[in-house]
Amino acid sequence: MLNLYGRSFTSRLLLGTAQYPSPDIMREAIIDSCCEIVTVSIRRQLMGQSDNVFWQFIKQMDVAVLPNTAGCVSAKEAITTAEMARELFGTSWIKLEVIGDQNSLRPDPFESVIAAKELVRQGFAVFPYCTEDLVVCDRLLAAGCQVLMPWGAPIGTGRGLTNVAGLVELRRRLPDVTLIVDAGIGAPSHAAHAMELGMDAVLLNTAVAKAIDPKGMAKAFYSVIAGGRLGFEAGIMPPRTSATPSTPVVGLPFWHSAP
Repeated sequence: MLNLYGRSFTSRLLLGTAQYPSPDIMREAIIDSCCEIVTVSIRRQLMGQSDNVFWQFIKQMDVAVLPNTAGCVSAKEAITTAEMARELFGTSWIKLEVIGDQNSLRPDPFESVIAAKELVRQGFAVFPYCTEDLVVCDRLLAAGCQVLMPWGAPIGTGRGLTNVAGLVELRRRLPDVTLIVDAGIGAPSHAAHAMELGMDAVLLNTAVAKAIDPKGMAKAFYSVIAGGRLGFEAGIMPPRTSATPSTPVVGLPFWHSAP
């Protein structure tokens, strides 16, 4: 089970709700993915649709909503956006995004920590988007975050896990912290890899929303994430530098004749 701030979920796949061809396709992809948590941009909602079709679709699916502060570039802006999200969506959950570089969409570690401290003080359950930097992660945990969301690669790049060693070290040093890989996942194999490393869940959006068949891609991610987690829990075979026979060599077969 995936445990997040006192709530338990069976699925370890979280999906974003942007960029789908239509609300109907989004709904079908979410259902077929079996995900139980979706992220929603508060800025998108504030820009609004007159009939609020999007929000009605989300509410009908009976999934947990994780609003995000996407697009914010300062702690102050992120805090204000989170406060509006709590009013709009009726949840204290917030995915904290404070962008420090517009080219790579790399999170700003300084502003993120400032925002996290204040949001935790206000009673928010904070899910901070961050890099795999251990020092930054320690600061976010010290601020009161119980979940970390390190990136796999820059948002929307689909490059997969660009710093596997960093994620492995993060898992090793923070064995009891919930780690959700967020951003950069482009293929089901990327998600499976993250789960095999011991990550607790994966959040993605573009890889499903922009697929030729979003429903099919959603199913693919659901399957491999479940399989990757089972593999991690069962114990992944470590790589070896030399070949080792899979069939035991104890003596020789009786029909072996000496030269």
